[in-house]
This record gives sequence, C-alpha cells and structure tokens, in this order.
Amino acid sequence: MFAHNSERQFAELLDFYGIEWSYEPTTFVLARNELGEVTEAFTPDFYLPRFDRYVEITTTRQKYITRKNAKVRRLREAYPEVDLMVLCQRDYQNLLTKYGFEDTSGTQGNLTCAGRS
Repeated sequence: MFAHNSERQFAELLDFYGIEWSYEPTTFVLARNELGEVTEAFTPDFYLPRFDRYVEITTTRQKYITRKNAKVRRLREAYPEVDLMVLCQRDYQNLLTKYGFEDTSGTQGNLTCAGRS
C-alpha cells in the first residue's frame, strides 16, 4: 500500500496514538499546459483530518531533494491555505528514535528540510 517503508512506519505511529489519517488522498495541481492538461502535480503522503494538515515524508537522497523542495514551494504559493508539514530525513530519524522504531528505511546521509508552514 505504501510507496516506502518510512510511510508504513509513520502510519503505524499514527495508529498507535489513535490519530486518524488518509494516505495520499489529495493531488494538488501545480501546472497545466495550454490545453489545460495537468503537467505537474504534488500528492502529499498523509492527511490528518483532525489537524487539517498534510504531511510529506522525505527520506530520499539529496540529489532528489531539490526537485521536491521546488514542488513544495509551488504548492505553498498556489495553495496558501494548505497546511503542509515536511518531515525530512533528520526529522524522520528523530521520530524513529523517540518512539522506539527501528530505521529500516535504508536512508543515509543528510538531507535539506523543506520546512513547515
């Protein structure tokens, strides 16, 4: 069901604390071509209805982070009302450590966080 093991672990953490969530429920259109067809979109990993917040888990390699950060910036510009929290690798590792999860994500190295709104 999940694209990455880190997403499964995050879902387990939310379940443990009784936090309702939806996985990839909304796709935000970021760009269209001259025919009105979607050419770029962003789908955050989780939506937490109780908090009206989207969460993106980013444990990918540094070379892919720049592209994702650009999408996050465009989403925030196009949809300023959307509350999006980005958990970069450092944030994710801190959650795993704090709540006793084992890191099975296979990620290594430092990532740049896109931040939170």
